[in-house]
Amino acid sequence: MTKPAAGPRLSDRQRLSWLRLIRTPNVGPASFRELINRFGSAEAALEMLPELMISGGASRIVRIPTVAEVEAELEAARRAGGRFVGIGEADYPPLLKNMDNPPPLLAVKGEGAVFRLPAVAIVGARNASLAGVKMARMLAADLGRDGYAIVSGLARGIDTAAHQGSLSTGTIGVLAGGLDMPYPPENAGLCNEIAERGGAVVSEMPFGWQPRAQDFPRRNRLVAGMALGLVVVEAAQRSGSLISARLAGEMGRLVFAVPGSPLDPRAAGSNGLLKDGATLVTEAADVASAIAPLAGVRAPRVAPLAEPPDLSATPPPREDDRAGVLEALGPTPVAVDEIIRHTGLSAAQVSMVLLELDLAGRIERHAGGNVSLVFGEA
Repeated sequence: MTKPAAGPRLSDRQRLSWLRLIRTPNVGPASFRELINRFGSAEAALEMLPELMISGGASRIVRIPTVAEVEAELEAARRAGGRFVGIGEADYPPLLKNMDNPPPLLAVKGEGAVFRLPAVAIVGARNASLAGVKMARMLAADLGRDGYAIVSGLARGIDTAAHQGSLSTGTIGVLAGGLDMPYPPENAGLCNEIAERGGAVVSEMPFGWQPRAQDFPRRNRLVAGMALGLVVVEAAQRSGSLISARLAGEMGRLVFAVPGSPLDPRAAGSNGLLKDGATLVTEAADVASAIAPLAGVRAPRVAPLAEPPDLSATPPPREDDRAGVLEALGPTPVAVDEIIRHTGLSAAQVSMVLLELDLAGRIERHAGGNVSLVFGEA
């Protein structure tokens, strides 16, 4: 493993505090960012968590991971040949940090240099046809020779073929479980080979985390977020690959699809994408010609954990502020801007109330910055 690229780095103490904070139940990427903005550091935010949860109406105070528990996870990463990379550090995937609510920390095994290549995601059916597997492998190999890293989700079928086709040129595998819990298990050897041959395997989940059904859309979001464009090779009408394509479109990434036989249900989803405007792909040049103009454009620089509104000077919300925000919320997601207009509160005041409710486990955050009450709260 090469040394991390030069640039800003978290201290060991900061890394430990960041990991404790993001591993705390009810703390997600959005609330993590707001806590850092409000209190200036993860260490200070950890001290304030119980008070904020009580203010948000939590029925119980969730348990914050101990220093010893987080040190054990850091040691597990080291033993596995991995490390934790923070969003402001040089080895953090550059496109990922510009999407909505990127993970503050990623567990990474392999070479950070692969993240600096322009990337294309290739996804598709687990029960892929031989023709689909061959196509995915060919696209990955040809795009790799053109200088692109290939991102995929390490699933059976198309994902596996895409990684295998780009092993020698640089590939990035994204896991739904912990870095030590590849799924399917038979791809454990592929994970090691990716890391050993200049690629990288990443996860935002804790070590030892067995992937659940709800973790795969979260994995798909990272696959889409790391790449300039996403290619679907065989996908049924209801499949994770279509979720990835939808997420890619929402992020402004280019969406491509390989056409398939109308008689094959494995191609129904990818053919549907073509009807909806995805770019048709029969060879790597179709992808490269569309993405090449984007590959040379540097992503806008985003200051780590410095998004508005600035909560640092916001006084604690009053009870009537909290009541007004709660009254505006319901089971249907609404935009934060709408809550601000409805309540007449400032953006910082509304953000602070939402942070308390989030930490109390009473709201859900959705794409585009929308929020809703959790089921049963309305």
